[in-house]
Amino acid sequence: MSEEQDFSFRRKTPEELLEEIERLKKGKLKIYIGSAPGVGKTYRMLTEAHELAKEGIDVVIGLVETHNREETAAMIGDLEIIPLKSIDYKSTTFHDLDVEAIIARNPDVVVIDELAHSNIPGSKHAKRFQDVLEILDHRINVLSAVNIQHLESLHDVIQTITGVKVRERIPDYLLDVASEVILIDITAETLQKRLREGKIYASNKINQSLENFFTQRNLSALRELALREVADDVDDKTDKEEARRQAIAMNEKILVCVKNDDNAEKLIRRGWRISNRLRAELFILTAISGDYNELDPYTQKKYNTWKKLATEFGATFIMEKKNNRKIFHIITEIAKKHHITQIILGQSVKTRLEELTKGSIVGAIMRETDGIDIHIVADSRKN
Repeated sequence: MSEEQDFSFRRKTPEELLEEIERLKKGKLKIYIGSAPGVGKTYRMLTEAHELAKEGIDVVIGLVETHNREETAAMIGDLEIIPLKSIDYKSTTFHDLDVEAIIARNPDVVVIDELAHSNIPGSKHAKRFQDVLEILDHRINVLSAVNIQHLESLHDVIQTITGVKVRERIPDYLLDVASEVILIDITAETLQKRLREGKIYASNKINQSLENFFTQRNLSALRELALREVADDVDDKTDKEEARRQAIAMNEKILVCVKNDDNAEKLIRRGWRISNRLRAELFILTAISGDYNELDPYTQKKYNTWKKLATEFGATFIMEKKNNRKIFHIITEIAKKHHITQIILGQSVKTRLEELTKGSIVGAIMRETDGIDIHIVADSRKN
């Protein structure tokens, strides 16, 4: 007697089919993420590399930073190492990842450490994560590692927590590119113990590290941040299609308004995190007096930085000429034109008396619009 089988299935949309085809054309990225240096990301990554090699998978080392840690160096073992590329810069020879050699070798999996690393000037790409993306395009799978403080959207949060301005950063979309994001989690107490035992930094750096970056407060806050970020990433991957459908139904659009001050990048990052959670379209607006080409080089550089950040976050960057218009008129015009549902502004520099006598920008926007939520983000000034 034959059994009836149900071959019914939901037909995929053309967009889903194209996305799946593009995904199958590329290698898979697995990221090991930690709360701080020394948690064991590279060690865990090398452990997996050996496990894959035992299963007959062709695994090579593209680049591993041991930081003179004996345990990590020992874990490389007999894994094949692709020689680093020599790059001459300012009369000094540096050695870095050889992307061309890895592509020519064409392994199944390559281990590439320090995802946020900045390449030597003269390299093919400015950042190592760009090297990784090129390797993925050649259908080579990549194992890589990074710490939570290197995520672009967390830059201001990390600086607030630790007092450290992290210079090497990666775009958040790499977490979406990754097929897996693995959190390497250890307690603050365990990490401090590893530091005291000389397993993270040389002995002459231990006390200084314990008093600065590796304090109990910092490590606990960073650990909580890493746990939350990876949990959010898992939720995003799990509920991606549902979130997309909800975003379309809600039609959420976020407008971040920035002016020429030190708070601009913070506002852009905050706007992206809100839009990313809502799966909403993001717009960045700034208003200038006169023509862009007439601005001084320093100001132009600032605007270019914001534009680059907007591009990285997949946002639309809008530069409007003031033409004697009040700023709230510009904001409301753009909000209406793009059907904005939420506006993000920096904290006003007006005194309470000025707001009472001249009116606040928030009040003016609310009078000119309907159904738009307004978020005020505190600036970075010291009280």
